[in-house]
Amino acid sequence: MTSATRPRARRRALTGTLAILGLSVGMAMATGASAGAATWPTPDGSQGVSSTISVSGTKDYGMKRLYGTGDLGSGSQDEDQGPILELADGAVLKNVILGAPAADGVHCKGSCTLQNVWWEDVGEDAATFKGKSSGAVYTVSGGGAKEASDKVFQFNGAGTLNVSNFAVKNFGTFVRSCGNCSTQYKRTINLSSIEVNWKGSKLAGINTNYGDSATLRNITIIGDSSKKIVPCQKYIGNDDGDEPDTNGSGPDGTYCKYASSDITYR
Repeated sequence: MTSATRPRARRRALTGTLAILGLSVGMAMATGASAGAATWPTPDGSQGVSSTISVSGTKDYGMKRLYGTGDLGSGSQDEDQGPILELADGAVLKNVILGAPAADGVHCKGSCTLQNVWWEDVGEDAATFKGKSSGAVYTVSGGGAKEASDKVFQFNGAGTLNVSNFAVKNFGTFVRSCGNCSTQYKRTINLSSIEVNWKGSKLAGINTNYGDSATLRNITIIGDSSKKIVPCQKYIGNDDGDEPDTNGSGPDGTYCKYASSDITYR
């Protein structure tokens, strides 16, 4: 074998290894991921944002970092904060890093796609999904989020949320179906190829009384030797603003859909 052929062989070997691990090659290229933890990207420049940016169609930021200033720069957990970015129905957001302060991250008003989006320090929430149609589909592909004292993804609207090839670290709840919104819906959550780094509390929180479900596949949890992170927490949701009661946890084939083999601890 000549020296010119060795790099190709190594790339073929890497692709094969990633396929075995269930990770996409696109995720590995974006994050520098190996068999260990994801590598967080370095921004290509930064931009302060003092008022919410509206996005329609496709917006590719080329790995620029956005951070809040002015009214979006408090860094608080205020429930009434505006988002850095607000996506119209059908919008696609690509290759962007949200730095600190991140305000209320990203809002999707309907179906949306977040591709290779990274949150360095989650503010109130990383992203909130707010579509009103049962046919709405929210897709999060690649990227990562860390330092979320409460929730990463807040699912207030209707439809289906698909999150894949994503890394999360130091968080409260990864995905939460709204437990006490004034208008409630049936919500479907699908998590696939998620790298979870301690510490954290819950991966998915769903409302059984509204018919929610969460399906977990190829979840890797790193550093949680005591298995304190709850993969799927069930609640009895309400529409009057009260804190919802819990309704058990663990796989049941109806609401929490996963098996022990779907979760790997390292």
